[in-house]
Amino acid sequence: MKAELRRGKRQAAPFSKEKGKATKKKPGRRQGKGRFERRGKPEVKPTDRVEEIAVDLDDTRCPRCGEQVEVRVEEATTIDVPAEAVRIIKSFTVQVGRCPGCGAKVRATHPDLAPDQFGATAHRVGPNVQAQALSLHYHSGLTLRKVPGAIEASTGITLTQSALTQQAGKLCAAHGPIGTAYRELREEVREAPVVNTDDTGWRTGGQPSFLMGFFTPLLAVYQIRERHRHQEVREVLGDDYEGVLGTDRGKSYEAKELEGVAQQKCLSHLLKNLSEVEKTKTGRARCFTRDLKETLREALKLWQLYESGGMEFREYRQRGQQIESKLTHQLRDRAMSDADNQRLLKGIGMQHERGRVLLFLIDPQIEPTNNRAERGLRPAVIARKVSQCSKNHKGAGTYEAMKSVVTTLALRGCNVVKGLAALIVGQPMPTAR
Repeated sequence: MKAELRRGKRQAAPFSKEKGKATKKKPGRRQGKGRFERRGKPEVKPTDRVEEIAVDLDDTRCPRCGEQVEVRVEEATTIDVPAEAVRIIKSFTVQVGRCPGCGAKVRATHPDLAPDQFGATAHRVGPNVQAQALSLHYHSGLTLRKVPGAIEASTGITLTQSALTQQAGKLCAAHGPIGTAYRELREEVREAPVVNTDDTGWRTGGQPSFLMGFFTPLLAVYQIRERHRHQEVREVLGDDYEGVLGTDRGKSYEAKELEGVAQQKCLSHLLKNLSEVEKTKTGRARCFTRDLKETLREALKLWQLYESGGMEFREYRQRGQQIESKLTHQLRDRAMSDADNQRLLKGIGMQHERGRVLLFLIDPQIEPTNNRAERGLRPAVIARKVSQCSKNHKGAGTYEAMKSVVTTLALRGCNVVKGLAALIVGQPMPTAR
């Protein structure tokens, strides 16, 4: 009786043992969903201190029967860092003077000393600590409030949240090192042969805005704007972009000003649209969406087979042309009895006529889905859930620049902390390895 009363007062969902699913999901990841790997032997770097330790048997005779055992050697490693990091403190004694005649001030300079490093800001942290702190927030997704605690725990150096915010804004300013690298990335993306783009919701100063992302295998450019129109797309790509744009079915990409840009519509979005309509149909009304899905999936499998090295380009093009002909026949202009199927025929058929559905069958360098852009925006979506996005337009500019640079460093196989520290001291943006 008491158990029944307690059960009635619970606000959470009931336990699974009381009311479970008819078919329970098997624990673990499904087969083929990611690689299953074990930790390998660590790569020894020049700065590492390696200790060779031999672990020998106390007795080479079998403890059970006394026979001599066959001895072999196994290898195991343990990698760790000292509990207390070795800090480097540079203490500058700077000579300053004043001219008794005109009152002009003079100050000695040093490459490791900022020109404005005196007075209230005389004691600062170096580029490595700055890079580590900024990487934790903008790349790893740690909230800004928790970053000082993480830095103090790992290095013993104290920071403040406001100091990090001010330093990030200074670095991402128009003439700052990160701001300069960001402008270079925006210029570089205009020359890319294929760019995937997508957008998600954002807030700037509490008002709705859009976070846009433009991605290639080797760079990422983020942009935060109040609206998402073709003007904002052309702001990044330029008015005469000659490459291929991978997109979803957003209206911004259907503007007249982008008609001259070759586009590849995401097949995953098309398949989802077809499945949503198919669920509501019965009988012969399901045939149209079912056949279209079969053709699109056949095209996807063909591209995946070519990417895995399963066929030559000549065969890829031949089979691709057959699929194109099949899809052209299925999307021929005609009157359909079902209104939803007619709408799909008109919409997808128009995209096919413009060459935006199976463009990847001509050039396999083009990806058939927009998964690259969606994965590129995913970290920002997670950051949005644990923050209030951008407090003002300056903060939005800082986020888009910093996020673009750290993501590009990761895409190019660089250590994000080391790459960011190099940029802070004035070195150029690393190229792809």
